[in-house]
Amino acid sequence: MPLLTGAEPFRHEGGQTAVLLCHGFTGSPQSMRPWAEHLAERGLTVSLPLLPGHGTRWQDLGVTGWQDWYAEVDRELRLLRDRAARVFVAGLSMGGALALRLAALHGDAVSGVMVVNPANRVHGVAAHALPVLRHLVPATKGIASDIAKPVTRELGYDRVPLHAAHSLRNFFRLVDSELPQVTQPLLLMRSPQDHVVPPADSARILSRVSSTDVSEVLLEQSYHVATLDYDAELIFRESTAFIGRLAPGAVREPGLGKEGTTAGG
Repeated sequence: MPLLTGAEPFRHEGGQTAVLLCHGFTGSPQSMRPWAEHLAERGLTVSLPLLPGHGTRWQDLGVTGWQDWYAEVDRELRLLRDRAARVFVAGLSMGGALALRLAALHGDAVSGVMVVNPANRVHGVAAHALPVLRHLVPATKGIASDIAKPVTRELGYDRVPLHAAHSLRNFFRLVDSELPQVTQPLLLMRSPQDHVVPPADSARILSRVSSTDVSEVLLEQSYHVATLDYDAELIFRESTAFIGRLAPGAVREPGLGKEGTTAGG
C-alpha cells in the first residue's frame, strides 16, 4: 500500500549527538516531525522512522505486532550508534514505551530518554477481553488526534485493529517488567488533560525506573498528541535543554555549524 502523504520517515545528518524519535500506536512520523525538525535545525543527527504497519491503512497494522515495531527502532538505534558518539531516545505514547525499552536493554549506549505522555498499559474492560474479542471483531474506533488546538489534526488511523491492540497490551506488560533497568537521565512530559493515556501511566513509569536524574514537565494546555498541540514549543525547549545539559556543545542555534561551531569555520 502507498504511504499516506505526510507519513514519511524523517532523517537528518547532523553532528555527533543523535536523537531517535518513536511515534505512537496507529499514528505516524507526522505527529513527531515538528519536534524532529526542531532538533535537526540545532545541529543534531535525527532519525524518525515509520513503524511497520503504520502510515498506510489500519488493516496493515493488524498483521504486525510489538516485535515488528520494536525491531524497527532497535535497528535505527544501532545505526545511529555506528555514526554518533551519543544517542538520545524519545517517544510519544507507545513510542515512549519503545524508547524506555531501548534504554532498558541498551544501557550506556543510550545517553538519555525523553517521553511525552508515555503509555504503560491498555486500559478499560475491553483490555481484558482482547484475547477473545480480537477473534470476533477486527477493529474498534480510533484513538488518533486527541489535540486541544483547533483545526490541527494527527495523521493516524480511524480504526484500531484488535490483533495489534492485543500485541500492544503484551508489550506494555513486558516493558513494565523492564523499567527498573532504566538508569539513564529521564525527561517525562505529560498532559494533565489526556483522553488516551491517563496520569497513572506516567506515575507508574516514574515509580519503577531506576533513574536518579528525573525531570517531570506538565503540558497544561495540551491533550494527548502534545507534540502537535499548544505545548509543542515547550516540549522542544525542554528537550533541547535536556540534551544540552547532558551533552555540552551538542545543541547549537540555527545557522551555526555542527556541534556549536560556526558554519564554514
